Amino acid sequence: MNLFKKKRIDFYLIGVILFSGFMNFFLLNKASTNEYYTVAVKSMMKSFHNFFYASFDPAGFITVDKPPVALWLQTISAKLFGFSNFSVLLPGAAAAIVSTVIVYQMVKRRAGKLPAFISGMIMSVTPIFIAVTRTNNTDSTLILCLVIAAWAVLKAASTAQFRWLLLSVAMIGIGFNVKMFEAFMIVPAVYLFYWIAMKINWKKKMLHLLAATVVLAGVSLSWAVVVDLTPASKRPYVGGSQTNSVLELAFGYNGVSRLTGQQGGGGQKAGTMPSMGKNNKAQSGTTVSENAPAVKSSSGGNSSENQMGGTPNGRTGGGGRQGNMFGTGNAGPFRLFSKSLSGQASWLLPFVLFSVIAIAADWLRRRKLDEKHSFTIFWLAWLVPAMVFFSIAGFFHQYYLSLMAPPIAALVGIGFAYLWRDFSDPKSSWRGYLLPIAFGATLLFEAVIFYQNSIGTIWTMLLIAAAIMTIGFGVVWRTAEWKVQSAIAGSSLLLMLLAPLYWTLPSTFNQTNSATPIAGPSATQSGMGAMGGGGQQRSGNQSSDENGFPGDGPGGSPGEAPSVNNESGAAGNSQGSNGTQEQFEQMPNRTFNKSMRQGGMGEQVNTKLLNYLRKHYNGEKFILAVPSAQSAYSIMMKTNYAVMAMGGFGGSDPALTVSKLEKMVKAGEIKYFLISGNRGGAQNSSITNWIKKNCTKVKSSDWSSSDSSSQSGSEGQSTLYVYNK
Repeated sequence: MNLFKKKRIDFYLIGVILFSGFMNFFLLNKASTNEYYTVAVKSMMKSFHNFFYASFDPAGFITVDKPPVALWLQTISAKLFGFSNFSVLLPGAAAAIVSTVIVYQMVKRRAGKLPAFISGMIMSVTPIFIAVTRTNNTDSTLILCLVIAAWAVLKAASTAQFRWLLLSVAMIGIGFNVKMFEAFMIVPAVYLFYWIAMKINWKKKMLHLLAATVVLAGVSLSWAVVVDLTPASKRPYVGGSQTNSVLELAFGYNGVSRLTGQQGGGGQKAGTMPSMGKNNKAQSGTTVSENAPAVKSSSGGNSSENQMGGTPNGRTGGGGRQGNMFGTGNAGPFRLFSKSLSGQASWLLPFVLFSVIAIAADWLRRRKLDEKHSFTIFWLAWLVPAMVFFSIAGFFHQYYLSLMAPPIAALVGIGFAYLWRDFSDPKSSWRGYLLPIAFGATLLFEAVIFYQNSIGTIWTMLLIAAAIMTIGFGVVWRTAEWKVQSAIAGSSLLLMLLAPLYWTLPSTFNQTNSATPIAGPSATQSGMGAMGGGGQQRSGNQSSDENGFPGDGPGGSPGEAPSVNNESGAAGNSQGSNGTQEQFEQMPNRTFNKSMRQGGMGEQVNTKLLNYLRKHYNGEKFILAVPSAQSAYSIMMKTNYAVMAMGGFGGSDPALTVSKLEKMVKAGEIKYFLISGNRGGAQNSSITNWIKKNCTKVKSSDWSSSDSSSQSGSEGQSTLYVYNK
C-alpha cells in the first residue's frame, strides 16, 4: 500500500505502454512480412558468413540492399523463437514500444506526466509509424537508434558529461548501419542542441563535437569498410550497388540519389521505364509521361525500396528528379499536406505550429533560454530537416515519414503544456487563445485529409463542426472555472486524436501492405496500389505464372490476400560459407501466415517445377537461377534450397558476369535457369544470351502445368534452360 501512497507507479506510463503494446502487437502473429527481408533472415540463419554480410540467399551469392543491423536483430529473434512471421516481426514491434517509452520519459522530465502521456499516445496513433513498425522493414529499428541518440545527447547536457554525446553519435552510427544516410537526419539536432545547451566554453564544445564527428564516422562506416576490404571472391556481391561496394551503395543509391531521384535502382534514372520486351513499346531510357500506366514489378508493387523493375507513373522533373515518385506527390513546399502524404504523418503539424508559437512567445517574454526551450529547439532541429527533405526528395516511400513521429509527438506534448498554461491563466492576454485555435486548426486540417481521400462525408462534417465548437467554446469559456476548462481541453484533445487513430487502426488489424506499408483506410480499400491516394489502383486476381514464379503474372486485387501453400517452417542449417550444399529435405509443415496485400509475394510455389528440379538435383550449390530476387521468394521461403538471384532484387545488379557464370556451371554449382520473357529490361542481356546459346530448353510439359508453351516464342512466357554439357 505504501507503494500507492508514495505514487511510485506511473499510471500514465502504464497506459502508454498498454496502448502502444496493443497498437503494435495485436494480431501480430497473423501479420505478414516483406519477403525480400524475410528470405534474407532465413538465409542468415544458415551460417555466420551469411549473417554478417546479410546474404539474401543461403549460398551467399548476393546481399540485400541495406546494411545488416536490423536484419541481425530479426535473425537473432528467429533463432530464439523459431523462424516464423511473428519472430521476424517481433524486433520491429518491440522497438516501437521502447521508442515510445523513451519519448515519454524525455517529455515527462521537462514538461510533466500529462504532456508525456500525450506524446506517448501520439506516437501510437501516428498512422505510418504503426504501419511500418508492424512490418520487418528496417525503419522501426532506425527510429529506436535515433530516439536513444536523442536521449543520450539530452543527458549529456543535463549531466555535463561528454561521454553521453559519444553514445549519442555512436547510436546514430548504428542507425547508419540500419538504413544508411537517413540516420543522419538527426545530426543537426544533436550538434545544435549540444552547442546551445552544454554549459562549457566554446573551445571545449568544438573539441567535443570534433571528437564526436570522428566517432560518428568510425561507427557509421565500420561495417562498410570491412565488407569493401574483403576480397569479392570471399563474400557476397553487395546488392543494389553497381560496383560491388557498400560505400558506393551508401553514398549513391541509398544516399544522394534519394534526394535527386537520379537512381531508380541499379543505375536506372528515376522516371524512366525499363525495356519491357517486344510486346511492350517502352524501352530503357524512355521518359514516363504523366499519363503513362504504372509498371507492375514482379512483386505486384513496390516490394522493396529498390523497385528496380520500373517506376510508377509520374513526371520527371529537372535534373532527373522524379515527381509523384512512388505515389509521394510532386516536390514542393506543400508536399506533406498533399493528398499523397498528408494522411501518413502530417495530422498534427498545425498543432506543432501553434505549440512553437506559444513556446517562442514564452522565450521572448522571459528573454532567457531555459531547458524547455532548448528541448523544443532539439525536436525542431530534427523535424524541420526531415520536412525539408521529404518536400524536395525525388525517391522515397511513404513509410519513410515514420521518422517524423518522435519529433511531432514530443513537440505536441511539450507544446500542450505551454498552451494549457496560457489558456488557464486569465492574465496571459492573446496567448490564452492559442490552445482553442490550435485545436480548431488541427481539426480543420484533419477534415481536409478526409475530404482529400473521400473518406466519409459524415467524418468530414463532424470534424468541421468540432473545429468550430472547439474554437467557440474555447474563447467563450476561457475565463470559466478550472473544471470547465479541463473538460474543454480534454474533449478537444480526444477529438484531435480520433481521426489519426481511425487512420492507424487498419494497420493494427493487418489491413495494409507489409512490403511498402501505407497507412489509412485508402490503403485498406485499394491495397498497396492506392499509395495513400497517389498511386495506381490495382485490379485483377492474384496469380502465379504457371511457367515461373510469383511476380511474373498480374498483381492481386485490392484488399485480397494471395493464396499460399503453408509449407514454411523453421530454417535449418544448410551449408557454410564455402558454398558446398547438400540436398535438403523440404521444410517441415508450419503455418507461415501470408495475409498480405502485396501482389506477387507469398504465393504458392509452382509445384510441378519444384518437383522437376528436385528430381534432377545432384547437390548443386543453387537449385535454380532466376533473373531477380523477387522470382526466388517462393522456393526459398518453402524449402532449404538456394536460388540464385542473378541480378539482385530487381534484376539489374551486375552481380554476375559471363565469365563467372561459365566457371560456376562448369564447376557444377548451377544447372537450371528460368528466364522470363516479360522481364527483358531487368535482365542482363549478355547473361541471358549466354544461357540461350549454351543451354538447352526444357520441354514446358515436363515442368509446367500451363497449356501454353514457353517454347513458342511468346514474350510473356518463362523458359526453363538446363546446362548439360
